[in-house]
Amino acid sequence: MNILHMKYAVEVAKAGSLNKASEKLFVALPNISRSIKELENDLGITIFERSARGVSLTPEGGEFISYAKDILKQIDHVENLYKGSGTNKQKFSISVPRASYIAEAFVAFSKELSADPAEIFYKETNSERTINNILNRDYNLGIIRYAENYEKFFTAMLEEKGLSFEILTEFSYTLIMSKENKLSKMDEVHFDDLEGLIEIAHADPYVPSLPLAKVIKEELPDNIERRIFIFERASQFDLLSRNSETFMWVSPTPEAVLDTYGLVQKKCVDNKKIYKDVLIYKNGYRLSSLDKKFIAALTDSINKHI
Repeated sequence: MNILHMKYAVEVAKAGSLNKASEKLFVALPNISRSIKELENDLGITIFERSARGVSLTPEGGEFISYAKDILKQIDHVENLYKGSGTNKQKFSISVPRASYIAEAFVAFSKELSADPAEIFYKETNSERTINNILNRDYNLGIIRYAENYEKFFTAMLEEKGLSFEILTEFSYTLIMSKENKLSKMDEVHFDDLEGLIEIAHADPYVPSLPLAKVIKEELPDNIERRIFIFERASQFDLLSRNSETFMWVSPTPEAVLDTYGLVQKKCVDNKKIYKDVLIYKNGYRLSSLDKKFIAALTDSINKHI
């Protein structure tokens, strides 16, 4: 089997078109077409169905492309490892929930990097994408978050997908808001005190086997009529610090972050719900030295703030 033909097939599958793959690879269209034909003949399968709108993968083709991607990744890894100066590049990758205590750990971790070449990936997203990043996108570590009452859904799914998991910490959400928010002056905050305010919420909660609408309904209080859904922490801090009518439920937040944005943190005495942050990685994966450094920084942040 020709590795170059395999690369062409992966690019065609990604582009959904021989023409687009040809343009992306800077390879003449007849050469791309001939390579795919030779690959299909070598394997004895049809990888692509051709149509006027482009190409689509057959069931066998989809299976082959999945294997081909893994093979090409391994080839790239070996080439990167042994080519060039011989200096191994430091690599670290993790997907995490949008949490300030984790971001603080990442900052501390970044200060521990040596002067050697490094390639670091830090992705804030929801639990579904974190799991997908580990299974399909070469991320080594992930942290997922779920409410305690959903634990059975997550543990069953993690075991099914061949992922190891370790509980990092447990907590109840706190409220954060501007110092100008009326809640900031209260000694005790109750659910009823939130009525009439604007809640900032992340737009993509996730629980396996449950529809999004059901998860949102169970996660968000019914007494809030105005919500702004966002996907990133930068937006949430801009809104919270500059609109005194807003509030947000978050994991415990470091004082340094609160001071930076002029926010205060309050516990809601009515809120008894427990959440868990869980470290995940593929079964059999051996933690690297960088992984261990990050986990040490994370443990220190948890001890300080949760």
